[in-house]
Amino acid sequence: MVNIWNQYQCMVTFNMSRSASYYESGTGRGMGFRDSCQDLLGFVHMIPERARERIIDIASTQFEDGSAYHQYQPLTKRGNMDIGSGFNDDPLWLIAGVSAYIRETGDWDILKENVPFDNDADRSQTLMEHLRRSFGFTKSHLGPHGLPLIGRADWNDCLNLNCFSTEPGESFQTTGPSEGPVAESLMIAGMYVKYGKEYAEICRLTGLEEEAIEAETSVKAVYDAVLKSGWDGEWFLRAYDAAGNKVGSKECTEGQIFIEPQGFCVMGGIGIEEGLAKKALDSVQERLDTTYGIVLHQPAYQTYHKELGEISSYPPGYKENAGIFCHNNPWISIAETMIGRGNRAFEVYRKTAPAYTEEISEIHKTEPYCYSQMVAGKDAANFGEAKNSWLTGTAAWTFVCISQHILGIRPGFHGLIVNPCLPDSIGEFSAIRKFRGATYHIHVVRKGETGNKISSFLVDGSAIEGNEIPFQAGKTEYRVDLTLE
Repeated sequence: MVNIWNQYQCMVTFNMSRSASYYESGTGRGMGFRDSCQDLLGFVHMIPERARERIIDIASTQFEDGSAYHQYQPLTKRGNMDIGSGFNDDPLWLIAGVSAYIRETGDWDILKENVPFDNDADRSQTLMEHLRRSFGFTKSHLGPHGLPLIGRADWNDCLNLNCFSTEPGESFQTTGPSEGPVAESLMIAGMYVKYGKEYAEICRLTGLEEEAIEAETSVKAVYDAVLKSGWDGEWFLRAYDAAGNKVGSKECTEGQIFIEPQGFCVMGGIGIEEGLAKKALDSVQERLDTTYGIVLHQPAYQTYHKELGEISSYPPGYKENAGIFCHNNPWISIAETMIGRGNRAFEVYRKTAPAYTEEISEIHKTEPYCYSQMVAGKDAANFGEAKNSWLTGTAAWTFVCISQHILGIRPGFHGLIVNPCLPDSIGEFSAIRKFRGATYHIHVVRKGETGNKISSFLVDGSAIEGNEIPFQAGKTEYRVDLTLE
């Protein structure tokens, strides 16, 4: 699954995004800004030169204020005016994609490339300036609680807090104002902390120390705002709506807890030191977990809420209304590795991995070798039935989860990091990782039956400190032996 089919699906999603399948047809949609940036995460190690081209294409659809077209046409490289912009998570995904590319390749020169805004060559700036505008957009779009404004929506396109549609057939993504001065997203807050840290490190490593400090200060302010206004007692809130009311709170009748902020806030490191991360993930297991994966939220919406938008228009248990979105299950698995719970991380991974669904194929119904976008949730009539296979960000995120966080082999800015968080059932493994022109022969073994603490880290027989193998230009072979206890 990890060696072949998962990576094959990452290639397919990179090539097609969500633009051509049995579920999306025609030329109207094109390729997603957010989608393409996420697809890069699972593809960049395979053909990095194509990933570089894609980054330039994506950044070229950005506006000068840092926002971006939500979708663009791959042939013309032009943004789609039909859907426009206003999805306030989009700018931060560009930082995620560029950061992943630099860590994989060590190609810092990409930041010097002149890239147009809105495909206008007369308005070109360096890619580094594009990242600066991306970070600055979120920094300048904060709401009453100091949390990022959601705009039309964030990753969950169906959480439309500035739409207020009352007419059947209207587009939830384009109806109503694209901006609102009140509705805030805790998921974007988690993204801002996570990718803001990476942006600050890029600044520091390119000699922009003052800018790095400014970015870290801004990130810290949002981190503190999450702790002050985004914690609901046992989990992170999902949002504040346009009236300033909580979304994803125990105070709500429906939609009390959502998966997205529990994943992304913890992935950003929020609440780990304070003990809140563990509480949030425990709440996910208690309130959202099912036999076939983790649902988006609970309880499901039973009636339409115009203040929430499309999310409440679906039948309970389907799609964004408490379905199992396979795309963000890996966020929870990654978050679990960040607090050292390898057994739970692997448990979450297994539930949506096609290799483990073959025994329930009569329920699951989609191919047993590729990921699906969603699985019907526990409120649905056909609980466990998967839909929309192949073209989904699940492929990239699940590959990142298993390879970089459970097995723990991931690229860093200075070299290859090996830091596994294994379940007790995996006491030993070997892997070959090709990285920046070199081949790494990696062997990991655990002394006892449990534990993920590194007790010995040998590179070519010599001990190193930490978990990052310094990159050496010209060196083509590395032998890595890691002991856990």
